[in-house]
Amino acid sequence: MPKILIADDEDSMRQLVARAIAMDGHEIVTAEDGAEALEILTRENGAFDLLLTDIQMPVMDGIALALSAARDFPDLTILLMTGFADQRERASNLNALVHDVVTKPFSVADIRTAVADALAAKKT
Repeated sequence: MPKILIADDEDSMRQLVARAIAMDGHEIVTAEDGAEALEILTRENGAFDLLLTDIQMPVMDGIALALSAARDFPDLTILLMTGFADQRERASNLNALVHDVVTKPFSVADIRTAVADALAAKKT
């Protein structure tokens, strides 16, 4: 059962994504911002199959989180989420580190597919 860390400062979005992904039997851990997510990653020694993070968050944004996570846990698959075109553009420089960027708003089916694709890519 894949273990997924979700970081999003918006409570309703974090819960929606967690419920959607849990439908596929994944173990879910959530964080309210990038700093908390990095703390969880470090405490768990990177023992996650996927990091799914919003880009725009307070304290530590998803780009900074992705850079730190990729540096400290190079085997971790990273999937970003954003509702802002400028944030998506910022993420385009991270193609070597990030599997994909999912654009908000998305449907439950969209996020489940994006997660399944990211997990499948990790196996190959």
